Amino acid sequence: MKRWTFDRRTLVTVGLAAILGACSVIPKGAERPRPVATTPAPEPTESLPSDETRHRIALLVPMSGQNGAVGQSIANATTMALLDTNASNLRITTYDTAKGPEEAARQAIAEGNKLILGPLLGSNIPSVVAPAQAADVPVISFSNDTGAAGPDVYIMGHIPEQSIMRSVQYARNKGARNFAIIAPDGEYGARAESAMRNAVAAYGGAVVWTERFARGNTSIVSAAERLKAHGGYDTVLIADGARLAAQAAGVLKSGGATTPQLLGTELWSGESSVTRASALRGAWFSAVSDGRYKRFVDSYEARFGSQPYRIATLGYDAVLLTLRVARDWRVGRDFPQGALRSDDGFLGLDGAFRFTRDGLVERAFEVREVREGSVVVVENAADRF
Repeated sequence: MKRWTFDRRTLVTVGLAAILGACSVIPKGAERPRPVATTPAPEPTESLPSDETRHRIALLVPMSGQNGAVGQSIANATTMALLDTNASNLRITTYDTAKGPEEAARQAIAEGNKLILGPLLGSNIPSVVAPAQAADVPVISFSNDTGAAGPDVYIMGHIPEQSIMRSVQYARNKGARNFAIIAPDGEYGARAESAMRNAVAAYGGAVVWTERFARGNTSIVSAAERLKAHGGYDTVLIADGARLAAQAAGVLKSGGATTPQLLGTELWSGESSVTRASALRGAWFSAVSDGRYKRFVDSYEARFGSQPYRIATLGYDAVLLTLRVARDWRVGRDFPQGALRSDDGFLGLDGAFRFTRDGLVERAFEVREVREGSVVVVENAADRF
């Protein structure tokens, strides 16, 4: 079964429709009053100096163009990871995928890099993988494009299905039995429904009703009205952002003797409107822990004078896992991919994670409850697998 998860503030500036393709999602952090500061990360040159004590790692991200600020934020985070860990056994060289992902990958390989971190966009993965696989260089992508995973290709981006799986598991433990879903038309809605059905199959219960809608205020309200008329459920997953979810919740909670338990998705994480909507109070949703993220943001701001994109944590954590593997990795040898599939996994800014046998990241999630004016953690994420 494929699993997927997203992160807080995923949709600050990117329309929800952009998420559905999974290949071009750029989760954004808080609004930045200043441009993302540049990092002294080395750029590729015609001839890198020889390394006898350091592993060569390539970072393939956009450093120019539309997504240049995102790539710069990730590059800054990798520099932070090296500084924070006093790592002296890694050389990370940044290659600009905006100038051509395949060209960037070929240059990285020609210059002796044994591991590629990136690319950011799922649409760039095929161009990077072709030369990388020919050279036996594995790729750890920051994308959440689950379809791109495979031999030598690891998907590290947050995969939304896992959030739904975790919420259904928690709901079942709290007595939920009969599930319904309101989901948008299109790929995201289909994946959300599939995730819920897979979770119910795994943890028990029954999926008794599904309502789809075309995005628009009246459409989700109509879907909620149809679902309310049907009845027969005790738990409803509303697979959309907080604003539309609140409109559906208002219908489901009005004028009934009993109200269903509501579940949200990772799209609610970081949305300020969640706590302002009284209809969402008591709803549960799951996300990766933000416990370490605040400290990361403070440190990042102190070093670079600006706030990072939320996705920058992936760059930081990619360096941490590389350092973990490097304990038993001899300089000049191929990267030991088997170490990525450790059942124990790794611990990073976004919590515990590991890669499954099919190359997809698996993450630990906490469960949150919406209350008046706040969102509280009601079940912590596991700190290890």
